[in-house]
Amino acid sequence: MSFRILTSPPLAAMPPLVERPDGISPAVSAAIVAAPGVEPLKARLALPGALTVTTGQQPALFLGPLYTLHKALSAAALAGLLEARWGRPVIPVFWVAGDDHDWDEARSAHWLDDQGDVMTAALRERDPDAPMLPLWREPLGSEVARAVQMFQRSHSESAAGRAAVELLQRHFRPEASISTATCGMLAELLAPFGVLVLDSTHPEFKRAAAPLLTRAIHDSAVLSRRIVERGAALLARGRDPGVEHDENATLVMLEGPEGRDRLVRDKDGFRLRRAGHRFTPADLDRIAMEEPQRLSANVLLRPVLESQLLATVGYCAGPGELRYLALAAAVFETLDVARPAAVPRWSGLIVDSYADRMLERFDLPLDALRDPQQDVLARAAAARMPPRAVETLRQLRQAATDGLEIMADEAGRIAPPLARSVEGSARRIAFEYGRLERRLVRALKRRHETELRQLARARTSVLPVGRPQERILCVAGPLARFGPALLDTVLQAAAASYRSALEGPLVPA
Repeated sequence: MSFRILTSPPLAAMPPLVERPDGISPAVSAAIVAAPGVEPLKARLALPGALTVTTGQQPALFLGPLYTLHKALSAAALAGLLEARWGRPVIPVFWVAGDDHDWDEARSAHWLDDQGDVMTAALRERDPDAPMLPLWREPLGSEVARAVQMFQRSHSESAAGRAAVELLQRHFRPEASISTATCGMLAELLAPFGVLVLDSTHPEFKRAAAPLLTRAIHDSAVLSRRIVERGAALLARGRDPGVEHDENATLVMLEGPEGRDRLVRDKDGFRLRRAGHRFTPADLDRIAMEEPQRLSANVLLRPVLESQLLATVGYCAGPGELRYLALAAAVFETLDVARPAAVPRWSGLIVDSYADRMLERFDLPLDALRDPQQDVLARAAAARMPPRAVETLRQLRQAATDGLEIMADEAGRIAPPLARSVEGSARRIAFEYGRLERRLVRALKRRHETELRQLARARTSVLPVGRPQERILCVAGPLARFGPALLDTVLQAAAASYRSALEGPLVPA
């Protein structure tokens, strides 16, 4: 099926992007996920003066929402433009946040089948009393095989559909963790576009991250105070900080008996928020040295860790991330780590040829399909109302309006309170005409049921379950419908958007 891509909204401006002198940590290379074609890309990390553009997302069934792909290709587009301008290696890296513990968000996927209906697959629910394990410790389990079969049945035997199913079968296996599956499939999918996928739970990467996490623990009181001050300053300027910060909380998570748990300050030491276990500073230093895989950064500390280990010059972020990255400025400053530019990720819409045909048939603008407030089926049915009926309704309404205005004036002359009575009658008459029109539209919907069902399918492709396409449909779904051409087109659209926004020198404002 053919398609077109719309950038929405176009990127109007770009924050300043600044070169930096420091290099990429050697531990990054060890954490790059293997895939065909990755080794030559990986070698670029060790080149003199190499920098990165990063982005990331938590692991999820069938790669999670479509904006995961948009973020990865945004990083590729921006890195390519910066490398050409600066004349030094700039490598796009996608950070898979395998330490995240939100199983409920990760366990389901939605896609469109060949009939245009939204399909949903979900893995097991996590028991409310079960530990909140990080996703790199959560196996997919036997349900994933049924989910892949369901996905396979949803698509015709097209080359794109077969290739997408083979990718899922190769990576989303029962014994794999949801993080491992996401890392492997993303790495294979993105390597042809120059994007490296980083497994942030790799042991060597964890060891390299431990010193900064330890420092954040020891400096947690200062960090908390500055985060609160920064949040208050943002609120005073009318900006949402995006994250609520407890003054006693650190920015570090520790895996304990209840799973991934927040470390909070407690008297002269620390404790786990849920489990309650207490630790001295020396205990946490030992864990960082001997068991660094138990430690991870929260959302405010993670971009700081990225910047330190990956020499990041720009992070391609979604709307929510842009809010908390503004708050994270306090963390960068306190820990003395260079702060990369927070760059809005590319956002867009896939419009397939079927939707375009329906728009043309019903003489509708695309915005009518994209606006959840619009009843496009009623609008299309009303457009099929006989002209004589439309004109008669207009005349009846106009006659009623004119006549009631005269009557209200005359009634007011006879007895002023009667004017309000006429106004009430006018509202009742308008309601009755509206009800008559709605009945006519419902009858037209029944008469044109087949046509309107086709329009409803087009609406679903653009606005599935009434929500933005890129936030509902999983990456694997459009990949099965459109094939690798989808990635090429998104990359080109992102590059065009960034190229336009990057007019002018890439230096501090």
